[in-house]
Amino acid sequence: MATLKGKTLFITGASRGIGKAIAIRAARDGANVAIAAKTVEPHPRLPGTIHTAAKEIEEAGGKALPLQVDIRFEDQVQAAIAKTVETFGGLDVLVNNA
Repeated sequence: MATLKGKTLFITGASRGIGKAIAIRAARDGANVAIAAKTVEPHPRLPGTIHTAAKEIEEAGGKALPLQVDIRFEDQVQAAIAKTVETFGGLDVLVNNA
């Protein structure tokens, strides 16, 4: 069976919902996860931020990199990818969830 141990994932929309679920599942395998989302501050009706997701990813056994990114802006995406590569040494998987 394939494993994500040591692999680096860049997941858009990973602060909550399906994106966060994918991130936590990958973390259980020991993956590095870049959380790319706009949510830095808590929303009154939508729980979860890039920081709370990062905590859950680390608790699941992975390494997390919370990144505030609005994917509508190419410069923000490029900067986030560069930070991911700088932090984890590369990028193996992209999950376009946002």
